Amino acid sequence: MHQLTQNIKTGKMKLLEVPFPALNKGQILVRNHYSLISAGTEGMKVITARKGYIGKAKEKPEQVKQVLNSIKTEGILPTYKKVMNKLDAPSPLGYSCAGEIIDIANDISGFKIGDYIACGGAGAVHAEVVSVPKNLCVKVPEGVKIEHAAYTTVGSIALQGIRQADLRLGESCAVIGLGLIGQLTVQMLKASGIKVAGIDIDKNAVDLSYKSGVDISFVRNDESLERSILEFSNGFGVDAVIITAGTSSLDPVELAGRLCRKKGKVVIVGAVPTGFSRENYYKKELEIRMSCSYGPGRYDTYYEDKGIDYPIGYARWTENRNMQAFLELIKSSKLNLDLLTTHIFDFTDAIKAYQMIVDKSEPYVGILLKYDVKNKIEKTVFLKKDNSTFNPVQSQAPYRAGIQYSTLKIGFIGAGSFAQKFLLPNAKKYGNMVGIATATGNDTRNIADKYGFQYATGNADDIINDKNINTIFIATRHNLHAEYVLKGLQAGKNVFVEKPLCMTEQELDKITKVYNSRITNDQLPMTNLMLGFNRRFAPHIQKIKKLFSDTQPKAINYRINAGFIPADSWIQDKDIGGGRIIGEVCHFIDLAMFIAGARIKSVSAYVMDDANNFMDTLTVNLNFENGSIASIAYYSNGSKALKKEYLEIFSAGQIAIIDDFKKLKIYGKKEKRYKLLNHDKGHIKEVELFLKSINNGLPCPIPFEDIYISTLATFKVIKSIKTKSNIKLS
Repeated sequence: MHQLTQNIKTGKMKLLEVPFPALNKGQILVRNHYSLISAGTEGMKVITARKGYIGKAKEKPEQVKQVLNSIKTEGILPTYKKVMNKLDAPSPLGYSCAGEIIDIANDISGFKIGDYIACGGAGAVHAEVVSVPKNLCVKVPEGVKIEHAAYTTVGSIALQGIRQADLRLGESCAVIGLGLIGQLTVQMLKASGIKVAGIDIDKNAVDLSYKSGVDISFVRNDESLERSILEFSNGFGVDAVIITAGTSSLDPVELAGRLCRKKGKVVIVGAVPTGFSRENYYKKELEIRMSCSYGPGRYDTYYEDKGIDYPIGYARWTENRNMQAFLELIKSSKLNLDLLTTHIFDFTDAIKAYQMIVDKSEPYVGILLKYDVKNKIEKTVFLKKDNSTFNPVQSQAPYRAGIQYSTLKIGFIGAGSFAQKFLLPNAKKYGNMVGIATATGNDTRNIADKYGFQYATGNADDIINDKNINTIFIATRHNLHAEYVLKGLQAGKNVFVEKPLCMTEQELDKITKVYNSRITNDQLPMTNLMLGFNRRFAPHIQKIKKLFSDTQPKAINYRINAGFIPADSWIQDKDIGGGRIIGEVCHFIDLAMFIAGARIKSVSAYVMDDANNFMDTLTVNLNFENGSIASIAYYSNGSKALKKEYLEIFSAGQIAIIDDFKKLKIYGKKEKRYKLLNHDKGHIKEVELFLKSINNGLPCPIPFEDIYISTLATFKVIKSIKTKSNIKLS
């Protein structure tokens, strides 16, 4: 299938052939019939992408701050690579579309294949097929044209602005900005019995607003504007002003303050600055309200991604209910969308539509993209054929049923920024990149091109079931790790999974049973299971490992200045990321066990009180079978100015200190110092050793027993915190 994308670095737009997006839990797969271009929002995105680096920086000052902070902590070169990786990628466009359901996740009810629905949000892009969460989908009522349904998301933005204005029948409202959202606002206000005044800098928009039903309308530079609106509102000023304009000027907010009556409301829908002067807002005691996109539920992961609705008694109007209401207005002929539809382009001519917006070569309001629904589309994109032969032979190494491969055939499931930085470049050195699966089509295609994969797909099972793939890397969000590890092992694949292995003890037990079943069955070839505990393979850790004997008890002190992660991050989500103990503290538990050289015998942990109950500022105490002890201090409440990790090991009259995996000091009979040019936490070495172990038919670089114990100990940390007790590992 094809998707409209734009390269953020160059600004170049392209109809890119991409695989279907993934159909995850709670999602619906839709074949688009029409999608709507939001000329204001998307036009600015396109224009910004075509600017140089300085122009981009001026448009995104907050992101510039993030880059500068990254330079301080990571250095110039790593930051540059990270920024270029994000910029030089195909970015999606669009967020309002309508089409026919072609597939549904198993946990969805109330919809069926063949239903026509309107879709909104980040998934509702300009593409032949989209995957959208159920709370951002609504059925198109009978009698509503599918092209009109494509307006639903943008219409919901206008509708939510009206709800924020909280107007009553017979009251008055001024609408500043008469683009598409402004025109829809005018039409819905008039349908509600509100007296409406319109204002815009463009005379064409003012003229169109009369056709939309506005009572009076003015070009912004009309000298009679303020006096006429005062007379229109019986000398008091309007009850509310809704700003639907998008501009860097303060004029709309200042004008709103002058037009509003005492104790009136100013609702900001468009992207405008709010650094207004105090006089009118103070003297009139005006109320400013921000309107958040389509309505309550927007940017709420529980609502949008997990499909958890707000009870109607507590939130009468949500995103979804606003979308439904907008469609009902269309059905009842309260809105004239044909009036607003100035252009319909074939999807294949989408780039021409955006060029018209950028050039402003002709007047436009509502711009629709029409899709050829009879066109055959493919779920998977095949980029090249591989002529090499998959030829496993029995290993000569003394490892039971190991497999030695003439060629490693690698598949990836998930490929976020971490995988692109550490896993993909290193995996590519040692094997053939066969298949890649990620959630969004444009990302999958971009990564497939960049790292030379033979095909790109949105279905992880395609990778697992491909008989030509013998090794898979799993780098998805944490909640999917256990499922794909189990499927990979059962399919006889070698599996590398980025930490954590899983999110519950029950999942750990299932993985252990499947893994052990392969060990005890002489008829099955052994498959290597590797967990991304990279710090074991860091150069400084390897030096320490040679310095100290495993039989000698050690005292380990490990401080991690982890930094703050906000509540809305998926990592903090208990269902998706599992929290920071499961997601990251597992790393440090494993490293402590590796340094100690013995199994963990018991765990105790204490957490600092946190209003959000994140459990991400804590201390963990570990006791090992060889008498070693470790204290792990994981802090999220510190300053980023301090380096992240500081590790001390005391044993047999010697001390080793690692400062942020860059400097190593050893104190003994003589003091020794080692320094690396860059941080090296073992990412490159872990991938190399894992793939070489497969190629040579050798055991996995990390024994499964170690993976099991470290993972189990991580779960026991949480139990210790909750029970306030010392937990023994059986």
